[in-house]
Amino acid sequence: MAKVAIVGCGAMGSVYAALMASAGHAVHAVTLWPDHAAAMREHGLRVEGASGDRTVRLASAGTTPEGIGICDLVIIATKAFDVEAAARASRPLIGPQTVVQTIQNGLGSPEVAATVLDPDAIAVGVVGGFGASMRGPGHAHHNGLEMIRFGAHAGLPAERLRAAAAIWESAGFTVSLFDDVRRMVWEKLIMNVTFSGTSCLTGLTIGGVMADPDAWSVALGCAREAIAVAEATGVRMEVGDPVAHIRRLGGKIPEARPSMLLDHLAGRRGEVEAINGSIPRLGRTCGVPTPVNETVVALIRAREAGYPA
Repeated sequence: MAKVAIVGCGAMGSVYAALMASAGHAVHAVTLWPDHAAAMREHGLRVEGASGDRTVRLASAGTTPEGIGICDLVIIATKAFDVEAAARASRPLIGPQTVVQTIQNGLGSPEVAATVLDPDAIAVGVVGGFGASMRGPGHAHHNGLEMIRFGAHAGLPAERLRAAAAIWESAGFTVSLFDDVRRMVWEKLIMNVTFSGTSCLTGLTIGGVMADPDAWSVALGCAREAIAVAEATGVRMEVGDPVAHIRRLGGKIPEARPSMLLDHLAGRRGEVEAINGSIPRLGRTCGVPTPVNETVVALIRAREAGYPA
């Protein structure tokens, strides 16, 4: 049995927590949502969907890591813009053998965490195909369990990376380990870039975007720019035709609503800067035009300007 802390236990983190707790691990959930933490403490954590329907008791659930102690595995599952604060808060959970997994959409989160924590303790995580959402405090749903990938950020020893992967595998996840972390990240990023901003702006599910010619033209433009930037920066993806890869993965979760859309519906800031915004930033450095992503980012920024701080 391993001791695991999930820092940023929202929809995705709740799926990780429930399956790991079901496998017998001592799982500690940290969330900024007091009502979610209270519901998990009082009634347990319910997760339903592709993995079944279960309610589990966690080792603890709170709004800070206080009192948890050193863990075998710390999963930072916050939004990209909260990674630095989460990494700082996680310091009391980290011992000499602890593996810290950053699992965010977009680019840049491991590098941010590495400014606060030992880079050689960090594993880069990429997950996808979950379609996770919160049904209410203490209650999450997910549509799938498609992609779970990990690689070392800097000098994390291979045996520690494998030990962390084994915790996930014991909970029913199928994990792939990668030496080429850039390839690993970009094979997921092109999926996010395609659907996140487009769904956020249109209100459509992933399947809805693919079925609507106008929405798909925007999504496809975002995808093609991302693919061009990847090629220009030397990323070697091994997915065959990248657009066919995107459509294939999207077709597995047609009812899913990307987290950026869910954030918009809740009046919360989303991760557009880390996802669609990463393409123009890199495009400028390598001379690749990215007008579609730039437009999507500008529209979402304008809308989010009216959200509460």
